[in-house]
This record gives sequence, structure tokens and C-alpha cells, in this order.
Amino acid sequence: MEQFLETAVVAAQAAGQIIIENLGKLSSDDISQKQASDFVTRTDKDSEACIVNIIRQRYPYHRVLAEESAEKDLPGNDYRWIIDPLDGTTNYIHQFPAFCVSIALEFQGRIVAGVIFDPLRKELFSAGKGSGAFLNGGPIEISGVDDPAYSLVATGFPFRKKDFIDAYMKLFKKILFKAGDLRRAGSAALDLAYVAAGRCEGFFEIGLYPWDIAAGSLIIEEAGGLVTDFGGGGEYILTGNIVAGNRAIHAMLLNEVLGVFAGTISK
Repeated sequence: MEQFLETAVVAAQAAGQIIIENLGKLSSDDISQKQASDFVTRTDKDSEACIVNIIRQRYPYHRVLAEESAEKDLPGNDYRWIIDPLDGTTNYIHQFPAFCVSIALEFQGRIVAGVIFDPLRKELFSAGKGSGAFLNGGPIEISGVDDPAYSLVATGFPFRKKDFIDAYMKLFKKILFKAGDLRRAGSAALDLAYVAAGRCEGFFEIGLYPWDIAAGSLIIEEAGGLVTDFGGGGEYILTGNIVAGNRAIHAMLLNEVLGVFAGTISK
């Protein structure tokens, strides 16, 4: 496990250097749109190539699922690396300071290692299955705030699932009246890392991809938190619908999610 984590750390930090070197230097030719409100840049691709190259050098037979790569979930080895080379691309394009690298390792369908690196703040969040969660080598744990009125909850707008926007806004309003406040920073991976570090008490979002949440979900669990899908089960990486937090705030969020989305959305 230590070798796997060390590989993820080396890859994330190398990619982070590429991200910082290119910050504020992209031209319009370096940016393209995959779909409405979903962008990719030259930096995303260069970062991903760097990460995959490091992994391939060390583990040539491991599978790779990466956001910008044509190599999508090929069959074979029990190990699969799940990579987001630049989570928060829209923020990055606008030099809004909330973006990161996210790398996770899955073994036989279960996440066993995760790293999230914020290259601006030089913050490295990491976890190995059963080994705890860490920020720059020091242990972290979820917040102990259990009163929703004092909680800070992070979220993201469902820009990939705009047909759910009315239901989402209803949910947003319900949670806003229960929580102390809500935040939408634009990087799901970083939001999850912040839940693990106790900077906010909960998180929910619709329609994410595996690379958005794989590393962060393990880091939260190893920090003592809960992560589920919208039905309270464990299929969040498959469905992309996620609720996370400490036990009290997770319970509040899940109750509100079920009240709005029960019977209308996959778990």
C-alpha cells in the first residue's frame, strides 16, 4: 500500500507542477468544450499524460480510467487507477483558486488508496484503506459539529444533469434552511477533501464521474466520515450521486435527499 500511495503522490505532485506552470497562460486555442459547461484544456491533457506515464512505468499491467483518455476501463488486471488530472477546470481557466489533482487506486472494485493534491496551497490529502487519512503527512479527521444549524455544507450544481435542476434547487433551499450555510466552490474532489479535514461538515451532488469522487470518498471514510449514494447505499461511484459527511450531518442531508429525490433518480 505504501508503494501505491507513493506512486500516487509522485504523480499528483508532478501533475500539479504542470498545472501551476500553465496557470494564466492558456490561449483560446488551448481550451475546448466537451459539452455545455464542461471544458477541457491543454493543461488537463498534459497533466493526465504525466500521471499515466508515471503509473505505467511502475505498474504497466494495471488498468487506467482517466477523464481525458481514450483508454476507458479496459478489462484485465484487478487494479484500476482512477484519475482526474485537473478537477475544477472551469475554475482553472478563470484563475479562480479552487482546483486539484485526484488519483485513486481501486482493487477488485474497492478503493484502497486515494490522493488529492491542491497545487496552489501545496496541500496533499491522502489515505490508504485501513490506515487513516492525512494532510501533508499529519492525521486528519472529520468535524465533530453535529448540529445542522452550525454546519457548513458543500455542493455542486448539476450542470451535467440539468433535467434535475428544479428538484436540486428545491433540495438546495431545504438544506439552506437547515444548515449554517452552503458553499459551491466548483471542485468536487476538493470539497470532499475539505469534509475529510473538518473544514465543512457535509457534501452532496448529482451526476458526478468516478474520477471526481473516488479518492475523496476513501479519504472521508478513513477520516471517520460516511459516504453513500442517494439511497443510503454504496453505489455512489457507479451512480455519481453522493452524500458525504460526519454521521449527524450525513443523516440530515440523506433525509432531505430522500424527501426530494425518492423514486425520481437512480441511487
